[in-house]
Amino acid sequence: MEHTYRLVISCPDGVGIVAKVSNFLSTYNGWITEASHHSDTHSGWFFMRHEIKAESVPFGLEQFRAAFAPIAREFDMNWHIADSAQPKKVILMCSKESHCVADLLYRWHSNEINAEIVAVISNHDDLRPMVEWHGIPYHHIPVGKANRDEAFAQIDELFQNYEADVVVLARYMQILPAELCAKYSGKVINIHHSFLPSFAGARPYHQAYSRGVKLIGATCHYVTQDLDEGPIIEQDVIRINHSDTIEDMVRLGKDVEKNVLARGLRSHIEDRVITHENKTVVFD
Repeated sequence: MEHTYRLVISCPDGVGIVAKVSNFLSTYNGWITEASHHSDTHSGWFFMRHEIKAESVPFGLEQFRAAFAPIAREFDMNWHIADSAQPKKVILMCSKESHCVADLLYRWHSNEINAEIVAVISNHDDLRPMVEWHGIPYHHIPVGKANRDEAFAQIDELFQNYEADVVVLARYMQILPAELCAKYSGKVINIHHSFLPSFAGARPYHQAYSRGVKLIGATCHYVTQDLDEGPIIEQDVIRINHSDTIEDMVRLGKDVEKNVLARGLRSHIEDRVITHENKTVVFD
């Protein structure tokens, strides 16, 4: 993978934003390898993502931030710059179902995901052998009514100790406390085995079967304090018909779930997602 810097910006829309950023990069001989822009006429906001060859500019990230800061202030930008050579640290969380964790571990093991999976946390011990085979620490933290606060305090401590950039709920069947959702806003990704907002909550395939649907799907979204209502990153569907049983739907749904989760995580770790209010802009 080519070494690049990723400049990601959102700000009130206006005249001259692209020109000012482009002129800044040109001044320092910055070589743009990818440029994406979106103007949202409804909200009046502008979104931008540039990838720049790291070797083309004469400074590192800290100097880049200092040099770019006056432009950011001028246009009231929310912005960040990331280095592709510094893979994001990922924690996976799971329960008993293995398909999403196994898929992400495979993609990580085969270098399809440019990230560092630093740990797996689970409220069950079932997937420990698979995870530890990959050389990744496995933390079993049971969660029940009697120890819920203590358990999530331990989980929060692990988030901090591993300095996680993103946490992936890979079919983790516990609801995160509101405090954790707020503390790690925009850093926790969930996969919902349903084409949200349809069939939210438990047993979505059973809900879908009872309605005789012809499409089932999955939704990858950021976790918020409002259950299953966070900004959506990625979705997909698969067609079914009257002959498919609930078991068929679950099997087909798992394929969609793992693919949607992988695409959503990839977009996040490549800094392709910008959240504004409760929506996202996702640059391909």
